Amino acid sequence: MKILISGQHGQVSRELQRRLGAVGELIVLGRDQMDLAHPDQIRQQVQCARPDLVINAAAYTAVDQAESDQQSAFAINAEAPGILAEEALALGVPLIHYSTDYVFDGSKATPYVEDDAPNPLGVYGHSKLMGERAISEVQGQHLILRTSWVYSTHGRNFLLTMQRLLQEKPELRIVADQIGAPTWAGAIADSTLALIERWQTGNAGAWGTYHLTAEGETSWFGFAQAIGDALREQGARCANLLPIPSSDYPTPAARPLNSRLDCTRLQREWGVSQPDWLSALHDCLAEQA
Repeated sequence: MKILISGQHGQVSRELQRRLGAVGELIVLGRDQMDLAHPDQIRQQVQCARPDLVINAAAYTAVDQAESDQQSAFAINAEAPGILAEEALALGVPLIHYSTDYVFDGSKATPYVEDDAPNPLGVYGHSKLMGERAISEVQGQHLILRTSWVYSTHGRNFLLTMQRLLQEKPELRIVADQIGAPTWAGAIADSTLALIERWQTGNAGAWGTYHLTAEGETSWFGFAQAIGDALREQGARCANLLPIPSSDYPTPAARPLNSRLDCTRLQREWGVSQPDWLSALHDCLAEQA
């Protein structure tokens, strides 16, 4: 089986590359080989590779920058997924695509389910929602996997930023009123592998949109506390943490206060679930050590 992965250096892509080699030949295309802002490149590369499965692990993820760079955000997040879906359909192969909790506005009091009405607060979330709709309109075999608060031991993410700042600063003010599930890119890749194996063995669930995040919930403040606890266990110095409301940390793009996603449908349809966010964090840190 040939698996085409769009995106080479992103958090999820790097973890996919570590795990999927056992199930197929990987064709990993970074921006230099397939720039998602250029439709002709996308079509040419997919047609040339003729994969048995397409995984879109690339995205425009600069949430604040997207507010002033809408053209790039929509080209990569909205238009490119639709083109990948068209090319996958033409080959008769499935597409796996990753989306985000930012398609919701965070005003719901309970975790979001897949059928809740999206209402993104900013350009990033809107562009990702348009990408979901572009894929769905093609009506090919696809999995859209919405996840949240992704981190890993590489790239730019909250874990690595906190590990650095907690050891550099005497005190840090961290937002405590945004609630979600920190989700390790390695666990996302593990779940993706499980989904592929079920599809290969004829045990696939229904195609469509699913939520894929770690179990449990916390705030950014709680996530930072857990990272700090791990540093202290290693004997490292650690800043004092102060909880603050989102209003004390204004950003160009608004963030949803409730980023919790209900993952029951994926467990029921595909038999795939994620570990608790704290245990996944410990697994991630063990790999980092």
